[in-house]
Amino acid sequence: MRGRRRRAALALGTVALLTGCVQPVVLGEETLACRNDDDHPANGVVLMAQSVPSATWVPCLEVMPLGWDLAGLEATESSARFWLDSDRDGVHALEILLTPACDTTSATEIPSEREGMRRWERVTQVTPTYIGTRHYLFEGGCVSVLFRLSGENRAEPLGVATQAVGAVPREQVRAAVREQTDGELELDPPAGGGR
Repeated sequence: MRGRRRRAALALGTVALLTGCVQPVVLGEETLACRNDDDHPANGVVLMAQSVPSATWVPCLEVMPLGWDLAGLEATESSARFWLDSDRDGVHALEILLTPACDTTSATEIPSEREGMRRWERVTQVTPTYIGTRHYLFEGGCVSVLFRLSGENRAEPLGVATQAVGAVPREQVRAAVREQTDGELELDPPAGGGR
């Protein structure tokens, strides 16, 4: 019974996005979990994937460290983003943005810890607030992590960006939508609205 309710909730959320309706979202770390109880990406990850159909990877949350909260999620027709607040580094300390491409002008390429992704970094301010952007480029998209850190210890929030923010392959999200809706819905409906 629980699986049927979960499939129905996913189906309603997906249909709402596909039809352009805006639904209120109750935020919690499970909203963007890389894996939920059924080992599938959470509904927020599906919304993000639908926003950028070219993206072969979709950002998600692996863990939510103590002192951090998921504060916002926005998915439009061309991009998606979510914010993390910190009890030490302030509101909107980290913003994670998924777009089809990103501008790496003035950024420095450094070795990436993520397979299949190139990593670029740009720091625009060091004091009193540390402000910078980390870009992960991959086929069909870019995940940008924007830092606005007001705390004294910068290593922890940068570690959060590296360890807590994950990414799942689009194919995994696509398979989860099919499985959770018993094949009734697709992540990427065919052009023209047909099945």
